[in-house]
Amino acid sequence: MKEKNKIKSGLQKYLQWPLVLSVFVLCANVAVTMVSLQAGIAMTVFSALYLICAGVLFFYGRRKLAGGLVSFAAKYSQSQKKLLESMELPYGLADVDGRLLWVNQAFAAVIKEEKNSRKSLTALFAELTPEVLSGMEESLETHSEYREARYCVRIKRVCLGQDQNVLETMEDTDMGQQVLAVYLYDETEIYTCKQAINNQKMVAGLIYLDNYDEALESVEEVRRSLLTALIDRKINKYISAVNGIVRKLEKDKYFFAIKQRYMERLEAERFSLLEDVKTVNIGNEMAVTLSIGIGMNGETYVQCYEYARTAIDMALGRGGDQAVVKCGERIQYFGGKSQQLEKTTRVKARVKAHAMRELLETKDRLLIMGHKIGDIDALGSAIGVYRIAVALNKKAHIVINEVTSSVRPMLDRFVDNNDYPADLFLNSEAAADIADANTALVVVDVNRPSYTEAPELLKLVRTIVVIDHHRQSSEVISNATLSYVEPYASSASELVAEILQYVADNIRIKSAEADAMYAGIVIDTNNFTNQAGVRTFEAAAFLRRNGADVTRVRKLFRDKMEDYKARAEAVRQAEVYHGAFAISVCPSEGVESPTVVGAQAANELLDIVGIKASVVLTPYEGKIYVSARSIDEINVQVMMERLGGGGHRTIAGAQLPGMSVGEAREKIKELIDAMEEKGEI
Repeated sequence: MKEKNKIKSGLQKYLQWPLVLSVFVLCANVAVTMVSLQAGIAMTVFSALYLICAGVLFFYGRRKLAGGLVSFAAKYSQSQKKLLESMELPYGLADVDGRLLWVNQAFAAVIKEEKNSRKSLTALFAELTPEVLSGMEESLETHSEYREARYCVRIKRVCLGQDQNVLETMEDTDMGQQVLAVYLYDETEIYTCKQAINNQKMVAGLIYLDNYDEALESVEEVRRSLLTALIDRKINKYISAVNGIVRKLEKDKYFFAIKQRYMERLEAERFSLLEDVKTVNIGNEMAVTLSIGIGMNGETYVQCYEYARTAIDMALGRGGDQAVVKCGERIQYFGGKSQQLEKTTRVKARVKAHAMRELLETKDRLLIMGHKIGDIDALGSAIGVYRIAVALNKKAHIVINEVTSSVRPMLDRFVDNNDYPADLFLNSEAAADIADANTALVVVDVNRPSYTEAPELLKLVRTIVVIDHHRQSSEVISNATLSYVEPYASSASELVAEILQYVADNIRIKSAEADAMYAGIVIDTNNFTNQAGVRTFEAAAFLRRNGADVTRVRKLFRDKMEDYKARAEAVRQAEVYHGAFAISVCPSEGVESPTVVGAQAANELLDIVGIKASVVLTPYEGKIYVSARSIDEINVQVMMERLGGGGHRTIAGAQLPGMSVGEAREKIKELIDAMEEKGEI
């Protein structure tokens, strides 16, 4: 309205100018009359004619001029609407809920509908959900696919008056005060070109044979060269099938390069080379397994190779026999179903022990911590590291915040004991206060920063040592100075028991310390029935020789009646899913440490005939704690990773915040269905 009033005022002033000039004409007429009467009379005649014309123009011409302007405006408005309708850029208007009110011809051609289409933006473009539209501010831009074409969809809030000419053609709707202007930009060709460029990118990969030496030793000497040749042939044939090149770096290491366009095919096949190489059998007692690390979408070839190095390290750290693909910050895992072969040699343990000693000798104080809601393995391995610190004459503290019922009986043996300092156990706040440049941090029984007892300590301490037996995930302690992660080990206590034998000469372990580490092995192996290898029994024998007592350990870990009833209830109401998965819920009311009881119930469910894996859900402190167990056929660690957790191949867990027990149960079932459909378990 302001703009219209301004135009009207300007026209009136323009039409008033002849009247204003009439004053000057009359003044000129008077001046001429004073000079000459005859000239004044003649001038008066012309002045009268001028005044008559000016009056007619002002009073009558104004109406005709206004009518002409109105006619022009109407024709201009019609032209504007026609131009908007015929504009090649798809353009439309929608209400605030996304319902299309009006579209031009180009937009109608895209959606294959008439102009009066009532289709909604939420139905046309999957990315435009009602939540996205309701949360939109002044504008929004998204990329979407529609009918095999890709579009950049731009949306802008506009007032009704801004597009009044178009709104006149729409059917009357209760739209409120605002509408959404929608623009579509066809990006199909750009996307196709980008995809073609991406397909031509180089992908760097590394292949490591996991058990090359062991496999050669299991075959006759005269056949060893044949075994190596067959493995080489399998690898070369696999890479050649995707037009790649492969070169042997060492006797058990290969480098290959392929185009990125073939990655989708390899991932769809789930890297069949992992299973194909196991078929090589010329009398070797054990199957050959390999690990694959792939790096892609790096800014340079060097970065792709570094991604591949990181990926192969993760594959080996997770137990081998799998492929890991690192694409920028995204990491994918394939395979990892088989049990990792236990190394019979302790060379690596000795090397790690010596490296650990060199690190600790340069520090004055040692902080030791496990994972949140610590179990007996975390405590036992921490006690073992404490004994190492004492042997090196270093002050040591164990960081623990919450003491569970399963840990308290063992912990009480060290509290108020004259053989141990009063500040042996600290909470995370006290530990953070004493952390300085001369402090080393040892993390046991966990390798994920968010799961540690005090994640803030990882930022306060520069020298960090990680000792763990769980498979690594994409979340790792990246600033660790020394990392000893062995998924084949039964427990962190087993690894610490081996390190104890090499880190210093003649270390004397007290009986309480030996009991703690022995208990960690017993609990994690479920009385030596799960994940117990040769080195597990050797570590247990070492601890027995140093005073560990089986009867004393058993007495310490007898169940309370409430815990036993809760575990029995979890077993009683277990649901068998797909004939092989036992899913149950462990009650937490009246139980001091329900998460521990839930893990025990998961172990007991494996004793049922036909059960290949068990999953127990435990509601506790606003979260659903998931304990997953298996015997040998199913890798529950891969399952729990999908839920944001992790663990070991046969022992794993996860936490599900903000979810009810029923929702968590359905999520577990959906996960099992999806993984079975893809052949991942």
